[in-house]
Amino acid sequence: MAVDADKAHNRSNSTTSKASYAHHDDTGTASSHHGSPESLKHQRLEASRKLANPLAGLSHERLYQMGEEYAVNAGLTSDEDLRAFRLGAVIASNQTDYSSIPELTDREREVLERETTHKWSNPRMLYWVIAICSLCAAVQGMDETVVNGAQIFYKEAFGIAGDTWLIGLTNGAPYLCCAIVGCWVTEPMNKRFGRRGTIFISCAISALACFWQAFTNTWYHMFIARFFLGFGIGPKSATTPIFAAECSPPRLRGALVMQWQMWTAFGIMIGYVADLAFYPVPDRGIPLGLNWRLMMGSALIPAVVVCCLAYVCPESPRWYLTKNRHKDAFASVCQLRHEKVQAARDLFYTHTLLKAEEQTTANIGTRNRIKEVFTIRRNRNAMIASEIVMFMQQFCGVNVIAYFSSEIFREAGYSEVEALAASLGFGVINFLFAIPAFYTIDTYGRRNLLLTTFPLMALFMFFTGFSFWIPEDSPAHIGCIALGIYLFGIVYSPGEGPVPFTYSAEAYPLYIRAIGMSFATATTWFFNFVLALTWPSLLEAFRPQGAFSWYGGWNIVGFFLVLFLVPETKEKTLEELDRVFDVDLRRMMAFGARQAGWFWGRYVMRRKGGRQPVHPGEEGLDGDSGEEGEFWGRRRGLLGGWMGRGGFDAGWEVGVRDNYWVGFTN
Repeated sequence: MAVDADKAHNRSNSTTSKASYAHHDDTGTASSHHGSPESLKHQRLEASRKLANPLAGLSHERLYQMGEEYAVNAGLTSDEDLRAFRLGAVIASNQTDYSSIPELTDREREVLERETTHKWSNPRMLYWVIAICSLCAAVQGMDETVVNGAQIFYKEAFGIAGDTWLIGLTNGAPYLCCAIVGCWVTEPMNKRFGRRGTIFISCAISALACFWQAFTNTWYHMFIARFFLGFGIGPKSATTPIFAAECSPPRLRGALVMQWQMWTAFGIMIGYVADLAFYPVPDRGIPLGLNWRLMMGSALIPAVVVCCLAYVCPESPRWYLTKNRHKDAFASVCQLRHEKVQAARDLFYTHTLLKAEEQTTANIGTRNRIKEVFTIRRNRNAMIASEIVMFMQQFCGVNVIAYFSSEIFREAGYSEVEALAASLGFGVINFLFAIPAFYTIDTYGRRNLLLTTFPLMALFMFFTGFSFWIPEDSPAHIGCIALGIYLFGIVYSPGEGPVPFTYSAEAYPLYIRAIGMSFATATTWFFNFVLALTWPSLLEAFRPQGAFSWYGGWNIVGFFLVLFLVPETKEKTLEELDRVFDVDLRRMMAFGARQAGWFWGRYVMRRKGGRQPVHPGEEGLDGDSGEEGEFWGRRRGLLGGWMGRGGFDAGWEVGVRDNYWVGFTN
């Protein structure tokens, strides 16, 4: 919800016009739509739009009154607090025009304007929250990769070196737990213990499980310890981005949520560092070896640090509101903002949004919401797109490298130390090239990034696999294998790395977003487990050439799945997303074919003329009904599209742009 609060704050009245609420009564339900599936769909989507900005269209006088009433009911009755909430309510409705609020002081106006011009200028306590969240992400990364080097030794110590299925099962145990249990206990843990409490408990579980892993002596004991590690990984991975988003000012939320991916990549790199650092440690009389035990146990260090620091930072103000602890919520948000007006604005808006969510939930019901993920076309298409990008995050093959790169490099002819060092190289690349994602994901768009990187990931997977055919006595054998893996990491990190969670968080309507994200996270963890379980056996059966080619092939499949079934979501309002996803799949697939044809004709055949096809959900934005696009598709057909001929009205781009700004300024 925090991500959409950001959109609602930034776009305000552009997401919802007054007319869109004309059919609703005071309870937020549709007063004139009953019975038919189409009217029910309309009711649900209207409810979602209302959640986008429940304050849209209200007068300043009404907002003043609402802000003061909230402050009084919350027990915040000092003159300073009452003033802050009166002004905060007005700012929450429209944060772009501070000149219309003469009561603001010069200092308050300056701070509010700096949110746009200097969005990283915030109180130190906010950066303390960011540091805690970054450490949590690093814990996540280390939990995932210390096993990379340790398995070289413990599979021999446990006597399972020849059983590829047991190796895969042991390595994948945490992700099995995440898929079947961990993802589903996140919500009750958050309700009971709060964001800080869930982070503390999950990091404590991670630390204890890492310590436990270091003292195992059999494969099944290691499996049990790693399975329980999933109780730390699952809730932590879901809660930490939410905690960061709920504590952040609106214009910084996207960047902070994105930091989860970057610092997870950093933790992955540190996991490789630990593997390399503890490799030369002698056994010193420890049965079955000491070095791998230190590798597995090393991930507890950042987890313990998080446990020590978690309660130093304030709790999420939103969580306090769900417990009706409004004074605590205001005290918390005041630590995270420069001025009380900022704090009152964010708290009042969050409170209003929560009330709108409660009304929507009461009117729709949990059981219906689960059903409507599958039965309403707009929701179903969002689920299909979200599941595709989440599934492909695993089946692009990245975690084959993350979990088994040391074994892969040893297969290529590296010594154990060289294999660990080469794995560290992959970790460094994965971290460094995750940084540009802050810029690329909102500049080039989610769909374009995936369509660009999937073919490259396929190419580098094939290149890596085929490099194993180079004679082993040739220096090119090892060099090409390492090069292929590194190039894969370079194109994965800004593409399929950050896109899936970002895409899934914005694709669903607000009223089913929590359910949709539960499906999405369960999907990625389940296929993470499948990947870890099957890779050792796949490598043995197919050899490296076939095993890497298998995932190279899946990247090709991923390209076409995105082309035909995953629409763009970048910078779209909820109303625009409803149109984009509420499209028949056949029309969506036809658009993908036309877009590929246009690209081929424009950039490969170098043909001039013709306009880029427009998505069916965006047709007619300049007053055209979309008939010209339909005419183009039928008359010229796919062949004409592949040759790059024809196109839409030359003015459609201007129409889209003009309509957007008209909606924004109304």
